[in-house]
Amino acid sequence: MFRVDGLILVGAVMVLFAVASSKFSARLGLPVLVVFIGLGMLAGSEGIGGIEFENYPLAHGIGTIALALILFDGGLRTSMASLHAAWKPALTLATAGVLITSVITGLAAAWVLGIPLLEGVLLGSIVGSTDAAAVFSVLRSRGARLPERLAATLEVESGSNDPMAIFLTVGILEILVGGVEPGLPLLWLFLLQMSVGAVAGLVVGRLGVEANSRINLDAAGLYPVMMAAVGFLAFGIAASVGGSGFLAVYIAGIVLGNHRIVFQRGILLFTDGMAWLGQIVMFTVLGLLSFPSRIMAVAPAGLALAAVLILVARPIAVFATLPLFRFNLRETILIAWVGLRGAVPIILATYPLLAGLPDGRLLFNVVFFAVLVSAITQGWTLPRVAARLGLERAARPEPPVSLEITSLRHVSGDIVDYLVVDGARAAGRLVRELSLPEDAVVAMISRGSDIIPPRGSTRLQVGDHAFLVVSPDGRQLVDRVFAPGGQAVDEPLTAVEFPLSARMRVAELVEFYGIDVDAPPECTLEELLRSRLSPDEIAVDSAVDLGNVRLRIRQMSGEGVDVVGLQVLA
Repeated sequence: MFRVDGLILVGAVMVLFAVASSKFSARLGLPVLVVFIGLGMLAGSEGIGGIEFENYPLAHGIGTIALALILFDGGLRTSMASLHAAWKPALTLATAGVLITSVITGLAAAWVLGIPLLEGVLLGSIVGSTDAAAVFSVLRSRGARLPERLAATLEVESGSNDPMAIFLTVGILEILVGGVEPGLPLLWLFLLQMSVGAVAGLVVGRLGVEANSRINLDAAGLYPVMMAAVGFLAFGIAASVGGSGFLAVYIAGIVLGNHRIVFQRGILLFTDGMAWLGQIVMFTVLGLLSFPSRIMAVAPAGLALAAVLILVARPIAVFATLPLFRFNLRETILIAWVGLRGAVPIILATYPLLAGLPDGRLLFNVVFFAVLVSAITQGWTLPRVAARLGLERAARPEPPVSLEITSLRHVSGDIVDYLVVDGARAAGRLVRELSLPEDAVVAMISRGSDIIPPRGSTRLQVGDHAFLVVSPDGRQLVDRVFAPGGQAVDEPLTAVEFPLSARMRVAELVEFYGIDVDAPPECTLEELLRSRLSPDEIAVDSAVDLGNVRLRIRQMSGEGVDVVGLQVLA
């Protein structure tokens, strides 16, 4: 059999095993990276597979490509609201937090391993950053749903702290091997990586948005391919001029994910699948790269350093950097605990080997063991720790069906899945009683395993999934109808004009949307307009201001008003 044929067979079998084992790991609460690394170790030269693999440059290349895919997918799913809420604490952790963690762990490593202080700090730098693949995987599992700001802080931190770890690792290696003097050259390296990575991600991401909206491809399958290429383009441009490719691809994903792009859902499904494939291949290759006998030989030292990293260095870094960002004690404790290490430290641990550092193999084996300890202890216990701290949130049940718009051109509507929760304004209401905006309609209701065609007499029950077709602007009002606890969402309404039925009563504005208008509750919007306008003024575009609310006639049939535009003024 030709060599590539055998490689395809072995690769397919290992991927299928990895996919099947991910279900097993989810039931046990074990992070998938541990399972995938375990599969690689079983298939390696000291496992039952007997595959001999000790190619560090190839492993580094595979890991880099996989991490780029994972970070790009993570960026696509990071909303601007989450980024706005979390960027300050996240970037503080990604810079000062990584530095503090690296120094403390490095001092302990030098003492435990009996190596020079600078090599100890090198090891601390290698394990200084949390891993995006591990954090995204654990936080998006069903057993670890956290408050939005907390989860966003952890995700943005893990997506943006690689440049600091890479800077410290490369900088110390340059001092140890290249003879570079510490000082301004290292500071310039850090500033170059961060600034170039950020600019490349922003520019390429924005160009990707423009290309997506203008190219008008006929084949839907080419849109995900094009967007993935945009992510790799951001990585390549940044890396080629000395910037951080990892930061660039993450920011490019954020830019793309927060714009309305053609075939958006298909792109997300594609990148999600590629990110999973990247995790499987990356962690399995890293497992193949390890030798269990060598790993166990450094187990005592690795366990000691993992304890310092988890119980001392990370908590000190978090408590030293977060006091200004209004996290309470319970949230700060959880952030200190969720410092998962994963593929990034293992890949960085190949740098000393590639640079020819005499203690490179020792550092690699210790890092590998410490990463496994971190992933197992912190990843496995995260749901329990969050629950004990009172920070765990009930997972949102997934509907058994989905409804979506598939279009190769921009459309002005979305299909939104709303879960009907107890206390929401929509709970227990007939569909015809919802007083939805004119540009919103209930398209489908999913109840358990049943699909219910919505009619005016259909009553929404708690636990239903209501799929609504709604315009981007009208979604602000619809969000309020389905908001938990009957409360309005926190964000104030923007100054867009919402189209409402002229037969809607003033009482319904307060009841469903929390909009108070100084008028009799039983008065309809048409009656209100007629009471404030003269008969000659009843025409399209005529408007009335009522406090901070403006009502405008948008559509008429004959002399009757059909649609009224409502605008909340600043």
